[in-house]
Amino acid sequence: MVLGDIQYNSPGRDDYSNRSLNGEWVEVTNTGRRAVNLDGWTLSDGDGNRYRFDDLRLAGRATVRVHTGYGRDTRTDVYQDRSDYVWGNHSDRATLRNDDGRAVDTESWGRDHRYGDRWNRR
Repeated sequence: MVLGDIQYNSPGRDDYSNRSLNGEWVEVTNTGRRAVNLDGWTLSDGDGNRYRFDDLRLAGRATVRVHTGYGRDTRTDVYQDRSDYVWGNHSDRATLRNDDGRAVDTESWGRDHRYGDRWNRR
């Protein structure tokens, strides 16, 4: 399991609309062949904001996109149901932890990094 692309600066104006909030997201990818049950896994930022996965089975070689705002969860998109932005535009850190609390992957960005508004690992 790894963190994939990260859209930490929502495109357009930061107007706190649900569309804008869902414009920031983090992808979680299962790089293995077997499905992984993400129930109890967490995705957190550097300020301690945390999203807990609930009853999501991620197929092998599949990706789920974790959006900040409100929406209806599917196999490919889940929503944190927040009304405020999570990911810092200037610097932050995304950490994926398994259900035992062990860090599985971490990605960070900041003023010293030159990623623009989107961090793309590929």
